[in-house]
Amino acid sequence: MATLVMQLLGCDVASLNTVHFSNHTGYRQFKGTRATAEQITDLYEGLCQSHLTDFDVMLSGYAPSAAAVEAVGAIGMDLQRKAEKKPGSFFWALDPVMGDQGRLYVNDDVVPAYKKIIHHADLILPNQFEAEVLSGVRIASLSTLAEAITVIHATYNVPHVIITSVDLAGFSESSAQKTPPNSLTIIGSTTCSDGTPRLFRVDVPALDCYFSGTGDMFAALTVARLREAVFAADPQLQTTKSWVSPDDVKATDLPLAQTTVKVLASMHNVLEKTMEARNAELRAADTQGDEQLSEEERQKRQHLRNSKAAEIRLVRNVRFLRAPTVEFQAQEWKKEDLPSGSA
Repeated sequence: MATLVMQLLGCDVASLNTVHFSNHTGYRQFKGTRATAEQITDLYEGLCQSHLTDFDVMLSGYAPSAAAVEAVGAIGMDLQRKAEKKPGSFFWALDPVMGDQGRLYVNDDVVPAYKKIIHHADLILPNQFEAEVLSGVRIASLSTLAEAITVIHATYNVPHVIITSVDLAGFSESSAQKTPPNSLTIIGSTTCSDGTPRLFRVDVPALDCYFSGTGDMFAALTVARLREAVFAADPQLQTTKSWVSPDDVKATDLPLAQTTVKVLASMHNVLEKTMEARNAELRAADTQGDEQLSEEERQKRQHLRNSKAAEIRLVRNVRFLRAPTVEFQAQEWKKEDLPSGSA
C-alpha cells in the first residue's frame, strides 16, 4: 500500500519489506514470514554498497519485533548522519505501529524499542492508543489530548506529530460538541522554537466500513504531500532542519496542516469509491451453499467475502490521489478552545 501510493504520486521508492504475507491480516488468516532484523539490515547494506542511499525521505512503519525496530532505527539514524551537513535534505517520518482500540498487537518489548528511536524522527504518526502509550497520558478529554501531544513533543523532541484518528464524540467537554456527528478528528502539531505545540484539527466524516491499509495509505500520502508543501512554502524551509516553520506561521498555514487537508481529501474520495464497489460486489456475491455450512463456517466465509470486497480500490481511483476534491479544512486549535485549566 505505502509503496504504491508513493509511486503513484511520482516518488522513486526503495522498499524494504518487513513482512512477506499472502494477504493483509484483516482476513484473520494468512501465510508468509516476518523479516528478521538481520534481513532488514542486510538489504540496507546492499543499498549502501552500491551507493543507492541518496534518499530525501524515509517512511518507516510496522516492524515485527523489537530487534527489527532497532534495525529500522539504525537505518534512519545512518541516513540522518549522511545528510547532517545539508539541513533539510533528509526527513524521517515514523509510524509507531504498536496497537489500536486499547490493546497492543506487538510484543511488549517493541514499545521500549520505539521509545528509544522516536526522538530521532522528524514526524510521528501514532493513532490515539499509540499516543497514549508513548505519552503515558490517558486521552479522555480535549485537555488530556493536548497534554499528550505536549508530552510527546517534550519527551521525544519530535517536531511534528499527527494523531491519525481521535473520536472526539466520546469526550464530555463542551468543545467536543463542535465536532460534526459521525466523524473522526485528526489532530496535528508542529512545535514552535520554544517547544510549544501549534495545534490544528481536521474533522472528516466516518465511513461505515472497515478498511485495512488506511494507516499505511495516510502515512505514504503524508510523506509525498509534505515534501511538496515544504517546497511550495518559503524556500528557506527546504534547508531548515526537520522543516519546522518559523514561529509566526500560524497552525492552519503550516505545511503539515496543508498536507493533512489534502491527504484526507484523497483518502475520503478513494474510500467512498471503494465503498460503492464493495456494496456492488457484495450484492452480486454468490452465496449458494452457505446454508449448508455450520454457523462458524458460514460466518468465516462471510468475513472473508467482506474483507475481499473492502479491499481499497487504489489503482482505479488514482486520479483522487493526484487531484483530490478538497472538502475539509484545518482549524486552529487554540488554548481558549480548551476547557478552563487545560494545557
